[in-house]
Amino acid sequence: MLTSLHVEGKSLLHRIPVKPKLFALMVFGLALYFVDQPLVLTAMLVATGLLYLSTGVGLSEGLRRLRPVLFTIAFLAAINLLLLSPEETLVTMLRLVAMLFLAAAVTASTTIADFMAAVTDLARPLERLGLMKAADLGLALGLVLRFVPEIAQRHEALKEAHAARGIPFKLSRMLGPLIISTLKDADRIAEAIDARGIRGQ
Repeated sequence: MLTSLHVEGKSLLHRIPVKPKLFALMVFGLALYFVDQPLVLTAMLVATGLLYLSTGVGLSEGLRRLRPVLFTIAFLAAINLLLLSPEETLVTMLRLVAMLFLAAAVTASTTIADFMAAVTDLARPLERLGLMKAADLGLALGLVLRFVPEIAQRHEALKEAHAARGIPFKLSRMLGPLIISTLKDADRIAEAIDARGIRGQ
C-alpha cells in the first residue's frame, strides 16, 4: 500500500538538493506558458514523464498515483473543447500533464523532511517581516504530503469495502466517511503537535 509519495532511490534526481529542484519546477512552469506548439509541448511531456519514471516509481504505480489528477485534467479538457478550439485544448492539456509529471518527479525524489526544511528556509524572509512563522509553513506542507497517500489509501479501503458488500461505487456515498475519518486523524495529529510544542510559539 502507498504510505509515502517519496520513492527510495539513487537516481540523479534523488541526488539533487530540494531547493534547485523547486526552482527548476517554478521556471519550467513559467516557461510552459510561453510555448504553444503541440509538438514541442509533447516533447516536454515525454521528457518529464521519463524523468518521473527515472525515480524508480514504475509505470503502473506512477500512473496509479497520478490517476485522480489525470482524470481531472481529462475532465477539464472535455469542458475546454466546448469553449476553445481543439488545438488550444490540446496545448492546455499538454502543459498541465507536463507540469504534473515534473512535479510528481520532484515529489517522488524528495523526502518529506527535506521538503519541510527547504520550505522553512525559503519562508524565513517572510517570518522576519512578521507575515508568518516559517516553521509552521514547513510543518503544514509536511502534513499535506503525509496526508495525500493516507487519504488515497483510505479511499481505496472504502471502495473495496463497498465492492465486498455488493454496493455500487458512488463518490457521494464515500465522501462523508472519508471526510469524517480524515478530520478525526487531523484532530489527533494537531493534539500531538500541541502536546509536543512542535509548532512555533
